[in-house]
Amino acid sequence: MSHHQPERPDDNLGWLLATVSHAFTSELTAALEELSVTPRAYCVLATAMQGEYTQTALAQAIGLDKTTMVVTIDALEKAGLVERRMSGQDRRARVIDVTEAGRAKVGEGERIVAAIQEDVLSSLSPGLRDAFVAALRELTCGRLSTVAECSQPVRRRAPRATATAAA
Repeated sequence: MSHHQPERPDDNLGWLLATVSHAFTSELTAALEELSVTPRAYCVLATAMQGEYTQTALAQAIGLDKTTMVVTIDALEKAGLVERRMSGQDRRARVIDVTEAGRAKVGEGERIVAAIQEDVLSSLSPGLRDAFVAALRELTCGRLSTVAECSQPVRRRAPRATATAAA
C-alpha cells in the first residue's frame, strides 16, 4: 500500500472549476454571514433590483431551478427583504419587489462581495486576471451558455451553511 498522497487532478477542467467555485463561495458565505444572507440570496436580491421580474425570470437569469428559487424567495420574504406583488404591466403576473431593507442589504453586500472578489483576483498577475475573467465570461455567454440535457439533471447547489434569515 502506498503512503504518498495521490496527485491532484489539476488537468481536469471540471475539478478545477468545482474546486475554485467551492472555495470562492465558501469565502463569500463566511463574509456575508454578518448580513444574515447567503451568496444565493444576495444574488437574487441584486438581480431583482434591476427591474420588475417574476420568480421564473429571476430563476432563469441566475440559473436556479424553480424549487430552489421558491425556497429562496420565501426566506427573503420572511426576512422582510422582498415582497411578492402584482406587476404594473401585467395584472396576471406577480413580481418580486425588493424592500428598503433588501436594498440596504444589497448595498452592504456589494461592498463585501467586491472586496472578496478583488482580494481573490489580486492574487493573479494583472494580465492573467483579465484573461481569466474574460475567458469565464466568454464561456458563460458562449459555449457554456446553455445547459446540456441529462437523464439525471445536475442541480446547482449552494454550500450548506448554518441557518440564516435568508437562505
